[in-house]
Amino acid sequence: MVLKNYYLLGLLIIIPALIYLYKRQIYKNSLHIPLPELGLNHVNRKKIYLYLERSFIFIGIIFLIVSLARPQAGYMYKKSVKEGIDIILAMDTSSSMKAEDFKPNRLEAAKKVALSFIDNRINDRIGIVIFSKAAITLCPLTFDYSVVKNFIESLESGIIDDGTAIGTAIAEGATRLSKSKAKSKIIILLTDGINNSGNIDPLTAAKTAALIGIRVYTIGVGSIGKVPYPVDDPIFGKRYVNVDISLDEKVLKNIAEITGGKYFKATNQKKLEDIYREINKMEKTTIETREFLKRKEVFYYFLIVGILLIMMHIFINDWSQKEIL
Repeated sequence: MVLKNYYLLGLLIIIPALIYLYKRQIYKNSLHIPLPELGLNHVNRKKIYLYLERSFIFIGIIFLIVSLARPQAGYMYKKSVKEGIDIILAMDTSSSMKAEDFKPNRLEAAKKVALSFIDNRINDRIGIVIFSKAAITLCPLTFDYSVVKNFIESLESGIIDDGTAIGTAIAEGATRLSKSKAKSKIIILLTDGINNSGNIDPLTAAKTAALIGIRVYTIGVGSIGKVPYPVDDPIFGKRYVNVDISLDEKVLKNIAEITGGKYFKATNQKKLEDIYREINKMEKTTIETREFLKRKEVFYYFLIVGILLIMMHIFINDWSQKEIL
């Protein structure tokens, strides 16, 4: 318990003075009590009444002074504070993502794993950037995971003209994260190609992202060697050709290194799932428990007791006067 106006306790100094004055008054009154007339029992009762009166008035004044000092009771309570992460999923939607070394193809596999990743996040804001020849924000940062998942499920190759603008994708994600107040800001960039579009160099974009505290995790997708790729033949319909799809791992590694992230290579769907699980473990939401002291005013308890004691003093004083008379 603490006293808000503790200095008012100085008023307690008046109590000894009141006791002294009260004793003098009692002594004077006792000299005039006609003992033969009242008798011994009346004198004893008179002393008891006087004792009760002065006890109630003195203790009552003490309680009133303490109430003026505003006593406050404090208690501790704990509160868990969750610090979320802001995450941009930057996904390559170029035509090469239709390669079927992943089932049913690279893009669909990436979508499935991204949806699973979102299901494992708590208290984070998630947004989506897609890129091919250019980069656009498909979904801004939001806590509404159902909206994010709906956008991912609707993803198709060909939304943007073909190409691979890795630098532009990082810049777009960094722009979305630049005003974020989250303690941790990350971009998870997934691609299967080489930067061949856009006017922003990937490493320049990475350096800019690093300056504003953004980590970039890069994921290179694709199995080694030739991969089956669907082709629409006007005569024979859909058929497959085996093609080489180049992946610039060196640039992806440098991007991760510059920003303090990590590069991953996914040569099959299981590895891609493992990569997202690893990122999920690395980027955990911070749950901090803080202790708070809360104070509550309790002066009114002392005030009520003080008033009751003074009222008792008045009541006993009146009663004793009537009885003696």
